[in-house]
Amino acid sequence: MSNDGPPTAPGQRVLASEFLTSADRLETCPRDDVPEVAFAGRSNAGKSSTLNRLTGRRQLARVSRTPGRTQLINFFSVNEGGRLVDLPGYGYARAAKSSREAWGQAVDEYLNRRTNLASVVLVMDARHPLKPVDRDMIEWCAGRSMPVLVLLNKADKLKRGERARVLRSVEAEVPPGILALLFSATTGMGAAEAIAAVREHLNREHPDGQSR
Repeated sequence: MSNDGPPTAPGQRVLASEFLTSADRLETCPRDDVPEVAFAGRSNAGKSSTLNRLTGRRQLARVSRTPGRTQLINFFSVNEGGRLVDLPGYGYARAAKSSREAWGQAVDEYLNRRTNLASVVLVMDARHPLKPVDRDMIEWCAGRSMPVLVLLNKADKLKRGERARVLRSVEAEVPPGILALLFSATTGMGAAEAIAAVREHLNREHPDGQSR
């Protein structure tokens, strides 16, 4: 298990969370009675490290040296309300085709039928953003008016000028209304903004005035 870097900076109000449960299909997911923010992305984009950074916990989500090890839908209860959901990564998993197909079906069912899904956080490698699978996820969310937060992780590996160029390029290509942030699970770059955005999604209200 790798170390995902230092915890979030002191004084920053993290999304304090605890592991709740894992599910291999929609039927075994927890009750859909609180809002959920799902984290999606390629298996080598750093989803688990991102979750650990935002929650201020070094090993809340499992971090592996081998991308593609998250094989279940993992749920984390946020202390102040709602849940964070770690979806199996796509595009890299080293497993039998039948297993990959099962994971894909579980994720598809979760995304399409989970009534309490408030938003999707799409984690990308800032050095290789907007792969076809990332574009597919953005298109799916746009078609359902689902809020999306794009985190361009590993931005610390780019020089400052390259970071700005990548951010401008992504902002120009995603639909209006999608927030894209330069982010680093290792250094904490962009963590405060990401935490604020996720917290807003967990607390946003339905048109009828009821919180999700």
